[in-house]
Amino acid sequence: MTHQEMWAAYRAASPNAGEEYEAWAYGDDPDGLAELTRAGIKTATASAGVWYGRGEEPLPRAGEYSVILDSREEAVCVIRTTRVFTVPFDEVGAEQAFREGEGDRSLAYWRRVHEDFFRAELAEAGLEFSPEMPVVCEEFEMVYPV
Repeated sequence: MTHQEMWAAYRAASPNAGEEYEAWAYGDDPDGLAELTRAGIKTATASAGVWYGRGEEPLPRAGEYSVILDSREEAVCVIRTTRVFTVPFDEVGAEQAFREGEGDRSLAYWRRVHEDFFRAELAEAGLEFSPEMPVVCEEFEMVYPV
């Protein structure tokens, strides 16, 4: 199913959702993370704040909808962002790590895999990782299918 088809199906079931949404895949392990989202295990995500500060992406806002895609760009589910906050990498807490649903859901696991991911992602842009760098944390709920 395409993201347009899934959004149309969601809007048929929830006409007050409006017309705007984003369609995207997780940057690392899009299939596994999309499945965790669909299963209701992953209810949060985090990204390097530098991408928003440079104006490359608009900062996410509560109330926005997204269609989550897999690695083949097929729609998996629709989420609605419920909360967005920014903290330094080294201040991301255990609750955020748990909500992200990855690995053993511990903060130690979260820090290890996210530092590796952010280091590689930033290096491609000629930027360096720092424990003080801003991280944009998003919380969301899966709204379709339910």
